[in-house]
Amino acid sequence: MNLKAVRSWILVAIALGTVAGCGAQGRRITAREVVAEIQKQVGVEWKKETVDTFKAGSPDTPVTGIAVTMMATMDVLQRASAKGLNFVITHEPTFYAHLDTPEGMPESDPVWAEKRAFIEKHGMVVWRFHDHWHMREPDGIEAGMVRSLGWEKFQNPENQYLFVMPETTVKKLAEEVAHKLDSPVVRVVGDPELKITKVGFSPGAAGFERETHALERNDVQVLLVGETREWETVEYAADAVSQGRNKALIVIGHIPSEQAGMEECSRWLKGFVKTVPVEFVAAKQPFWTVNEKR
Repeated sequence: MNLKAVRSWILVAIALGTVAGCGAQGRRITAREVVAEIQKQVGVEWKKETVDTFKAGSPDTPVTGIAVTMMATMDVLQRASAKGLNFVITHEPTFYAHLDTPEGMPESDPVWAEKRAFIEKHGMVVWRFHDHWHMREPDGIEAGMVRSLGWEKFQNPENQYLFVMPETTVKKLAEEVAHKLDSPVVRVVGDPELKITKVGFSPGAAGFERETHALERNDVQVLLVGETREWETVEYAADAVSQGRNKALIVIGHIPSEQAGMEECSRWLKGFVKTVPVEFVAAKQPFWTVNEKR
């Protein structure tokens, strides 16, 4: 091996050591360094105004393991800590509000305070990864959800949120989604026997404007959403049905509508974070039904 090749090999080794979190002295990578690498790897320009920021703990904490989750609930934090995963990457807020500062709630609130205390006691760090994971092409959440549903072959190549399915009914589609996404709380607005082929999928909570614009489209007969306000999109869908329009709305539940998208994120992270464990920690469906056996 010539000198030039040796130098190239050393530079590569140093770079990999930085990403993996171990330099010459065996120093662990910090949460801040993991985020810096994510910013390099994500493939989209990093926005100055974003919710993708640290929410709890010190960014300079050495990382013992990474827990990737849809929502950093108390249950997720407890399970992550028990596994030695002290850096939690969450898609949704940790503290009950979009900016993680719940309006009208004092810091002394017992639930909020206990959650903060748990994070501090166990030396954990929480960072949100929402905006830029959605901004990827394809959308990181959508990609994971489509993989989980097995709908890749039905996806519109020009619009990742639209699908043309083999003919089915609204009821059968809702049953398929409930089964594949393990969500017993799927709810439906519309005729269960309506035959459909044109499906739109808007995971999470896109809001009234985007959801109704999707339902207005001629190439959307049924729209799948994570959650939505009942006096907005749900009422709109119900009115469309009452007017005889061939439309339907399937409400999956927020967590199951995006969960597989963060499992996709954990697979992606493992591609460049090599020497600390990266695990997907699923957030539990918080709801149960009165007919469900528990």
